[in-house]
Amino acid sequence: MNTESHIEKLFRASIATKQDSIDKLKSPIANAAELMAQSLEKQGKILTCGNGGSAADAQHFSSELLNRFERERPGLAAIALTTDSSTLTSIANDYDYDQIFSKQVLALGNQSDVLLAITTSGNSANVLTAISAAHQNNMSVIALSGKDGGKLPSLLQANDIEIRVPSHSTARIQEVHLLVLHCLCDLIDQQILDS
Repeated sequence: MNTESHIEKLFRASIATKQDSIDKLKSPIANAAELMAQSLEKQGKILTCGNGGSAADAQHFSSELLNRFERERPGLAAIALTTDSSTLTSIANDYDYDQIFSKQVLALGNQSDVLLAITTSGNSANVLTAISAAHQNNMSVIALSGKDGGKLPSLLQANDIEIRVPSHSTARIQEVHLLVLHCLCDLIDQQILDS
């Protein structure tokens, strides 16, 4: 295998997926940013969750809001539900792994909050359960997904937003998810700081 040619192929595949995503995702990204900014301006918070690389994305997004993105501003309220190992393991041990996020959503979430649920397949049981918990608390949901959306679309309500990457490659989906998260951060800052 020619390593450099393979690297070029991976770069081009990533670029192509991003280009394929622009027209499909720009409207839901804009709507999601507006929904999040409105929540934050009303003293709401963003709860984030996901597994594996999506857990890292959830934490990344939360840190960009709590600290700062590219502009100086006060911290914005965000909680990554993926980070408290004592809470995660106690829920998994005492109840079920599928409830590690939903129990936190039920305890911490309010009507003014938004759940950012990230699942490349749309089939992560603990993320889907968290979405149902958010709806119990009358929260809005923004879901980042890929492939065919999996079971996720059937759970979403009229005021929820799905941002589905048009790809079947988990790596390419995750690469676009990161770009989407950076777009959301930038747009939230614009709305909050420039209003």
